[in-house]
Formats: sequence, structure tokens, C-alpha cells
Amino acid sequence: MTPPTPTPPSVPTPRSLPVRAPMRIVRASYLDIHDVTSLIAAAFADLDVAGWLVPAPNDRPLVLYAQFRMLVEHAAEHGFIDLTGDRLAAAVWFPREAPLPEIHGYEQRLQAACGRYTDRFHALDTAFEAHHPTQAHHHLALLAVDPRHHGQGHGTALLRHHHTHLDHHDMPAYLEAASPRSRALYLRHGYRDHGTPIDLPDQGPRLWPMWREPRPTSPPPALGWAC
Repeated sequence: MTPPTPTPPSVPTPRSLPVRAPMRIVRASYLDIHDVTSLIAAAFADLDVAGWLVPAPNDRPLVLYAQFRMLVEHAAEHGFIDLTGDRLAAAVWFPREAPLPEIHGYEQRLQAACGRYTDRFHALDTAFEAHHPTQAHHHLALLAVDPRHHGQGHGTALLRHHHTHLDHHDMPAYLEAASPRSRALYLRHGYRDHGTPIDLPDQGPRLWPMWREPRPTSPPPALGWAC
């Protein structure tokens, strides 16, 4: 008598694998400015550009917080601040379809925030301005993910959310990648190098200006709200 053939263990098919729900994206409000700024400062603290801007590690957290706070406050009034629903990542965008208003009292506030490091921040501003395109676009000024939660899709969710809006309105995007890791992320999302890299003075790190052309898409969700 032939023994019954053992039944092989079932293997999940692609259809039966769990599907991750889309990450919720919300618009930050003025009440979120402190939390968003703290998140960004923590995410950027260990980057080479942060070490170049503020070489003293003990000074870096407060200086970065104060400088980023100016940008976040400005974006709350003149741009877009998106947060993942779990508040572990944020994106700060500025529409550059028309001249962007200057930060009120920027020079005085920068000096107060950065102290003896102000010249380095001026050098960064000058380098950014020299490479910034004049064509209408949205500028991704900051994309930050809680360092303890890298690789979980937060940055991708934030990019896809705003890109949907930009694609629907046929609007390009521009950014300055601050590390090879972030540059690789942006390349995966349709960005390409834009002009020559930015090499900061005094043996500073290299940054990569990048540009993304819009793609055809379906109508977007309301900008900044849940998707």
C-alpha cells in the first residue's frame, strides 16, 4: 500500500500577504512649530553639513533648533508643512511660483540664533542662492525623519503626498540633498542632479541640487490633508 503523499506546507501567495495601509499625512499648524522644529533639528544633527555649520557638538542642538525655527515659522505662513500621522517625519515646502517674502528681521535673528557660527550659515545661504533655479517650482527645504525610525517609509510617504499635488498642477520640484543617502532616496522618486554639486568652503561637505519634472497623474487629494 502506497503511503499518502504528505501535504506540503502552504506558502502565502502575493494575494494573501498583508498589505500596509497608506501612511496618513496631515498639515501641521502653528501649534506644531516647536515639535516640528525639534524633529528636524534632531534629524539633521549628525549630518556632515550640520557638523560643518556648528563644529562644537555641545552647541549644535540649540543653534540648529533656533535656525530651523525661523524656517519652520516662515513655512507655516508662506509654505506647507506636512507631517506623518505618527508625527515621526516632516516635510517643509515653499512654493516658488512668485518671489518668496523674506524672513522678517532675518539678519538680526540669524545672529542671535547662531552667534559665532553665523558666517557659516551665511556661506550656506550664499551657496544655496547661487544654485537656486529661477523657473517656477516648489522647493523642498527640509525633509526630516526621526533617526530611530529610518527605513520605515516615512520619507517616501511625504514625498508621494506632495508630488501628487505637484504632478496634477504640472509643477516641478527642487531640493538640495544633504547626504548620499538622501540623494539616493530622491533619485528613486524621480529627481535628477541639477547643475554642479555644491562644495561648501573650508573643506566643507558636498550637497547635491536636484530637480524633478512633474508626471501625469490623477487628481490629487487636498494639499496637506489626509491621503
